[in-house]
Amino acid sequence: MPELIDTTLDLLYPLNEFYEEAGLALPSATRINGREMPEPYRRLLVHDRDMTPTLEAAYDRKMNLRVLKYALDQEVFSRQILLIPEGCDSPVVFGAIKIFLDEFPTAARDLVLERKLPLGTILESQAIKHFSRPDAFFEVDADSSMCLALAITGPVKLYGRRNVLGNSTGRKLAQVLEILPPAKGHHE
Repeated sequence: MPELIDTTLDLLYPLNEFYEEAGLALPSATRINGREMPEPYRRLLVHDRDMTPTLEAAYDRKMNLRVLKYALDQEVFSRQILLIPEGCDSPVVFGAIKIFLDEFPTAARDLVLERKLPLGTILESQAIKHFSRPDAFFEVDADSSMCLALAITGPVKLYGRRNVLGNSTGRKLAQVLEILPPAKGHHE
């Protein structure tokens, strides 16, 4: 009976694992078709590129990483993060990522574990050939954790995507969830 599947859990993976660990209930999220995503979110989310270079182009500045929480389990490095444009205080992405370290060369693996650079920056600087394949787009009701992380006041609907990064042999490098703050002037 497919009705029993908790689609929010799946839709917000891997963020759901951080929420579970913190004892928080997941906010309500609804899958949407990429073509139905409102602008400016569609331009920033509905593509098969990495988020870091996409945001760097959109904001015309480098993205800095702020790691909110992280965990290393065997060769899987999970982190809950913010991306913040250089010279700014306001985050432009709240996200969660699972990085499969055994698929990375040593230098790149070390950079990931340092928690200083966004994964997109590491992939680019280390010339790691890869693909980016979004597998879901969604809208989510911002909860207090998201509002706090993104420095916004709710209630507001946020938009995001779930994305898979893979290497040239098709092996999974990372599973990513990216949620954008409300666009300026788009607060509900």
